Amino acid sequence: MKKLSIIDVPKESLKNKRIFLRVDFNVPIENNKVVDDYRIKKTLPTINYLKDSGAILILASHLSRPKGIELKYSLKPVSEHLSKLLNTQVKFFDIQENNYRDYLRRIKSEVLKLKEGDILLLENIRFDEGEEKNDENLINELYNFGEIYVNDAFGTSHRKHASVYGLALRYNLRLAGILMKNEIEYLYKVKENPIQPFYSIIGGVKVSDKIKVLENLIKVSKKILIGGAMAYTFLKVKGINVGSSIIDEKSLDFAKSFLDKYSEKIILPIDHIVKNSKIMNVEEIMEGYIGMDIGKKTIELFKQELKDAKMIFFNGPLGKFEDKEFSSGTFEIAKFLSELTKRGVITVIGGGDTVSAIHSANLKDEDFSHVSTGGGATLELISGEEMPGIEVLSNV
Repeated sequence: MKKLSIIDVPKESLKNKRIFLRVDFNVPIENNKVVDDYRIKKTLPTINYLKDSGAILILASHLSRPKGIELKYSLKPVSEHLSKLLNTQVKFFDIQENNYRDYLRRIKSEVLKLKEGDILLLENIRFDEGEEKNDENLINELYNFGEIYVNDAFGTSHRKHASVYGLALRYNLRLAGILMKNEIEYLYKVKENPIQPFYSIIGGVKVSDKIKVLENLIKVSKKILIGGAMAYTFLKVKGINVGSSIIDEKSLDFAKSFLDKYSEKIILPIDHIVKNSKIMNVEEIMEGYIGMDIGKKTIELFKQELKDAKMIFFNGPLGKFEDKEFSSGTFEIAKFLSELTKRGVITVIGGGDTVSAIHSANLKDEDFSHVSTGGGATLELISGEEMPGIEVLSNV
């Protein structure tokens, strides 16, 4: 899928234009301070590019799931944090009204006074219940704020919300931001036309959460390497002892039919680190013991399988990486992928837990070809679900 991005249009066409920029600043805030600015920083290339182009930026984002106007979910701390990151003032108008649309009407005249290079962050757009309903009246209020629409909020683009979908439709020019451009480029390649040989590494807990992901990836993957707690569901249907490890009972039938159909393309763990008052490496797990990570033999097996890869997709931890005792599988494979990246292999990391894992392994986003910010949106795209916020953007 090819969509028009901000770098595909002449910079002059952006100069002095009011850009309605949908971002994903849904970040954790404690004591009125941003405590994790990862998502904010990922949007900085787009913000800086538009600012340097002489555009006027009106930023919109949601934060959590407020029920009406709840000031504990205000984006004011984000505006202050963003001001520091950009070393420039990000304007923000406090909400004084009991109705979000009255707030929009009050600040409209101020928005129209903004000059080249100015940046304004609107208050939490989910303070209006019409956001999640794709409400036409809310869209009408927002439409006059911008002249060009830009979406850099990949993580919300699987939702048909007002600021993501309905509003975009009102503009003639609907562009992808730089982050969105990269998400589209890499994830659609994974889904539809990966460079071969292509391998998928899938972990996590529940098979049921990733049935459609597995069904889609098996079509384009040379092999799928399965780890994490979900591996025990597949091992159980193969008749291998998994002890008291987590089993997704609802997915046993799927696991059996999937293995029966694609056994030669699926690689499962051959040893495990288990815990029940002590840690030990075993090839099969006795009753009462719980598998917590892939073992050393499996790590080497996975590396051996990946040695001829030209492209790799990694989603889901291979063990309980938050616990140091059970982090080696995920960390070792992540570090191996970073080494492959240096050799020219295209590596795509997807899913919130997987991103947390690579950061916990002291790896940076730059150590891989692409690290997706999407979380659930990444899996929905790979699963073949509709992505309204992407589909609505202007085609190349």
